Amino acid sequence: MDRQLGQADSLETLSEVVVDSPASTVHLRTLHGKKQMDRWGTLVLAYKTLGVVFGGLVTSPLYVYPSMHLKSPTEEDYLGIYSIIFWTLTLIGVVKYASIALKADDQGEEALATYAENLIDLVDASCPVGNTEQAKLKMQEDVPLLKEFMKGSSVPQLNDGMTTNQCVNEVSSIKLLEVQKPALTTILNEGGTFALYSLLCRHMNIGILSSKRASTNSSSLSHSMDEVTKKQSKLRFFFESSGVARRVLLFVAILGMCMLIGDGILTPAISVLSAMDGLRAPFPSVSKSLVEALSATVLVVLFLLQKFGTSRVSFLFSPIMGMWTLTIPLVGIYSIIHHYPTIFKALSPHYIIHFFLRNGKEGWLLLGGTVLCITGSEALFADLGHFNRSSIQIAFLFTIYPSLVLTYAGQTAYLIKYPNDHDDGFYKFIPTAVYWPIFIIATSAAIVASQSLISATFSVIKQSVVLDYFPRVKVVHTSRSKEGEVYSPEVNYILMILCVAVILIFGDGKDIGNAFGVVVSLVMLITTILLTLVMIIIWRTPWGLVALYFFVFFVMEGVYVSAVCTKIHEGGWIPFAISFILALIMFGWFYGRQRKIEYELTHKTTLDRLGMLLSDPSVQRVPGMCFFYTNIQDGLTPVVGHYIKNMKSLHEVTIFTTLRYSLVPKVAPHERIVIKKLGLKGVYGCVVQYGYADSLNLDGDVFVGQVADSLQVHIQDCSDGLPSSLVDIQEEISDLEQAKQAGVVHVRGKTRFYIGKSCSWLDRIMLPFYELLHNNCRSALPALGVPLPQRIEVGMLYEA
Repeated sequence: MDRQLGQADSLETLSEVVVDSPASTVHLRTLHGKKQMDRWGTLVLAYKTLGVVFGGLVTSPLYVYPSMHLKSPTEEDYLGIYSIIFWTLTLIGVVKYASIALKADDQGEEALATYAENLIDLVDASCPVGNTEQAKLKMQEDVPLLKEFMKGSSVPQLNDGMTTNQCVNEVSSIKLLEVQKPALTTILNEGGTFALYSLLCRHMNIGILSSKRASTNSSSLSHSMDEVTKKQSKLRFFFESSGVARRVLLFVAILGMCMLIGDGILTPAISVLSAMDGLRAPFPSVSKSLVEALSATVLVVLFLLQKFGTSRVSFLFSPIMGMWTLTIPLVGIYSIIHHYPTIFKALSPHYIIHFFLRNGKEGWLLLGGTVLCITGSEALFADLGHFNRSSIQIAFLFTIYPSLVLTYAGQTAYLIKYPNDHDDGFYKFIPTAVYWPIFIIATSAAIVASQSLISATFSVIKQSVVLDYFPRVKVVHTSRSKEGEVYSPEVNYILMILCVAVILIFGDGKDIGNAFGVVVSLVMLITTILLTLVMIIIWRTPWGLVALYFFVFFVMEGVYVSAVCTKIHEGGWIPFAISFILALIMFGWFYGRQRKIEYELTHKTTLDRLGMLLSDPSVQRVPGMCFFYTNIQDGLTPVVGHYIKNMKSLHEVTIFTTLRYSLVPKVAPHERIVIKKLGLKGVYGCVVQYGYADSLNLDGDVFVGQVADSLQVHIQDCSDGLPSSLVDIQEEISDLEQAKQAGVVHVRGKTRFYIGKSCSWLDRIMLPFYELLHNNCRSALPALGVPLPQRIEVGMLYEA
């Protein structure tokens, strides 16, 4: 079956697709294994983080000083600037991210393991005697059940009279569509600011839709597991009771994630441009325009190579960044010894005070350049899905942080002796003897940093599409063994055009630095706000510590934001505009999808309702086999009732089909198609499961034959061995074959919102915007390769 379904590297995310977790490769009880990793394993991970996590941060010395608009700087000015850089790296990098923010995601890890243990214990009490072990095994493998449990849904009811197959089927039929997407995002550990929002969603009812439906689904067990956090606070009550506050919070979290995507546009541009600028010092004849053209060419080649993936060259990333991290601070130490050995006196904060007293407004405006020293710090906890907390902390505290402190100290020491070289503050302080080796390492490090941000952008877009936060785009898996290595042609070429445009239009590193500063400062501020909410609502941190944290970082980052906002007209508008447009697209898409889900769950066609419709004498069962696509596994899409009610017919054999996308390379052949009887004649449920290295090839009779074969096996397995049952089984199989011979059709709903006069102002704005996005994104069913003559779309208006 696996061979027949075929293999491909592409995946189209479908509206009919339900997202599954890597159940077949991860046993729930092994979730604790991350915490038991040996020391050597942690050190190896720490080494690997150099090439993935810290690319943007550790290459910041290339462009920090060149991005500053310095006018006749003095020794005291440089000491003040270095003091600002040092304390920014220390407070934001060490204290905020490495010490506090990492704990926010680690708590999610612990909660996941706790939920897994409680699920397994629950099965002991709920499974029938004799079927316990098999149902337990199925429960352990069914990670969607875990996600459903995290939302607060109750476990399936298993009765003593059930057969083993019925017991397993009941466990498998847990509804998946209502899985709270932010909770799933936390499991996947994608996105820094969004991970914090996800954590808040798991402990509060702050979905953008009505809270009534969610509150009715909470089970007593989930209440007992979250007993402490269920205690109401005024702040929590405010967010749960205010629809406006919930929507604003979601938009802010999305905006923070979009700022990271903006980072994927600006990091390649400023890193490669700053590295290539090293050609101008040894070759004065090389013009600035030529450097810009060469930088754009490097980026174009880099983006064109994305479709081949990074698996073959990724092993070079950590060595390259390791060489950069170790060699640059050595140059810094050399510069300190030869130019200004007392540079570390600037660690005293009084140099910062004197700097602002002496420079006033000009000193405040220079913060737009110094903030770039902390760029990329968001990756410290945004990449916890690939590395553990200890490895990231070790790499940052023992390599990245000392490297940056020494490198900036060396740059500053050189500039104190040669104060007018700040426009090329990196390459000028490189000794002539090692200039070209450093140039090669710097250019390679800039390309690796760019690749890391590009890959991260692909990953964020892919997860956003899977979780219905972004319109459908084509996603190609470039590796059969690593689910995270993805490539999106549309996103790739848009990023390429924007990166090249930024270089060719602005060119000057100062203008790009202004744009970069907007991204860095706003992401930091959004993280501070969300982390404060986590500390108050979830961690129950003492108010004194919360106030101290919020005051220090909100004031510090607020000053940075105020400084970079003055640069909006000088290039800072680029990332802000891009991020705001992306955030609006994501919010509009997610809002529309959630309104659609809410309508479908409210107006779903239950099996009882379907039985009543089919019992109507005017409804005819027409010859043929119909695959009706639906994503509501505890009911059927409203389109089913709409179709039967108006067409007065249903095919003799109708298979309600759900596509389940699993985050594993390949789904085992015997697990690919799961069939279930729905209790009505000729009506069945079918779940088609596939991994990211599989493709669904429904062209021709292959898929239909596979489903028919699985259906026959299921019908025979349901036999109780009595002669009358054998006759019924033969009749049912005969009806199946006749329906298959009569013809096959694939039906899906094509729905639109009807926006009446009673709709809210938000619906009047967001739902038409969602319809615009929906009409211009990739269609769902064509990705399955269904022949056009067999495809039917049933239109229906959803009343908003």
